[in-house]
Amino acid sequence: MDFRSVSDLKKLNKNKKLIKKLAKTYNIFLASQPVITQLTRLIGTGLNKAGKFPTVIPNADSVSSKVDEAKLTVKYQMKKGNTINVAIAHVGMTQDDIEQNILKGGNFLAMQLRKGWQNIKVLIVKTTMGPPFSIYF
Repeated sequence: MDFRSVSDLKKLNKNKKLIKKLAKTYNIFLASQPVITQLTRLIGTGLNKAGKFPTVIPNADSVSSKVDEAKLTVKYQMKKGNTINVAIAHVGMTQDDIEQNILKGGNFLAMQLRKGWQNIKVLIVKTTMGPPFSIYF
């Protein structure tokens, strides 16, 4: 795991290009409570604009457990209109794992919506270079 100290963050000096580069380099940021309170003063709102504001690590929790929890987290992204894109699997996963992830992702999304599955018109699974497959109408 890479880490940055408060002095490293001061060196960024609210430089937008450097902060944007930092945000693109990492998928998630974790920080302790004292650092979070200083963060906007040190680097501005660059990480917040990139949608990567750090997650707080309470003093009681261990860093490794928070990292493991962050690896298992799925982000739903709203694109144009009413479309949601989600990364479900990667190349190294088995077919059973992919099916399980699709079911869990669809059920979780339905739970978050007011009318559940009535709000979902279509679920489409698409590979990076392949054609899309509709699995729910």
